[in-house]
Amino acid sequence: MSYKNSLSYKSFINSKYSCIKHTNYFPIYDQLFKQYRGKNIIFVEIGIFSGGSLFMWRNFFGKKAKIIGIDLNPASKQFEKYGFQIFIGDQSKKSFWDSFFKKVGKVDIILDDGGHTNYQQIITTNKCIPMIKDKGKLVIEDVHTSFIKQNWYNPSKYSFINYSKKIIEDINTRFPGLKEFDYSLKKYVYKIDFYESIVSFEINRKLCKNNKFIDNKKKSISPKEYRNKLDEKSFFFQIKKYFNLKSNFTYPVFLLNVLKLKKYFK
Repeated sequence: MSYKNSLSYKSFINSKYSCIKHTNYFPIYDQLFKQYRGKNIIFVEIGIFSGGSLFMWRNFFGKKAKIIGIDLNPASKQFEKYGFQIFIGDQSKKSFWDSFFKKVGKVDIILDDGGHTNYQQIITTNKCIPMIKDKGKLVIEDVHTSFIKQNWYNPSKYSFINYSKKIIEDINTRFPGLKEFDYSLKKYVYKIDFYESIVSFEINRKLCKNNKFIDNKKKSISPKEYRNKLDEKSFFFQIKKYFNLKSNFTYPVFLLNVLKLKKYFK
């Protein structure tokens, strides 16, 4: 489907004021946000520039949605005359978020189209996710800055994309026995969607449960374990057979496979 056929693009074109987006974003917007159209939601956008996106989202979500804008520029307050709620503040400051949520309460969707630095995106993620309602979303735009050197000082160990990968590890610690993190969002984040230039976190506390092993207690055929069995045509099987080794002798195979896998990580 062409981006021009998307509902969000049509809202973009019909906006009253200037708005700048990327073509690949519109089908993603439709996929992420279509379930909220016509609903009584609170939608927050960080970074409203010339105000066009405020009208875009009002058109897209419908009259029941409350649209809130956040920006550094005090001139953005002028859009309050159109019924939008505007907050002037710095997304990289924890104190701003504390004040914001004290006034607004929990919200349904936050779209970060702000400064796009690692620090701004990571602070925003940590401060906003606990204040998003269940079945809501935090969507971070323009995460390609995690790969750009000039002005963004990336790639970096501490880029937003690498932080997002850490959250993948974090939510997997709901499986018992895995290392847990000091700064954890696993009791909020149920699912993460990665797109080109966009990362979306789906919030659902009710589904963020620790994983447990269960057995249906039915008849078992006591199957033989084949996962660690050596291929009889392999070099390592021949060594094991020649020396009459009793162990599974799988560690050398593991190391060899690591070397084979390296190309997939380049």
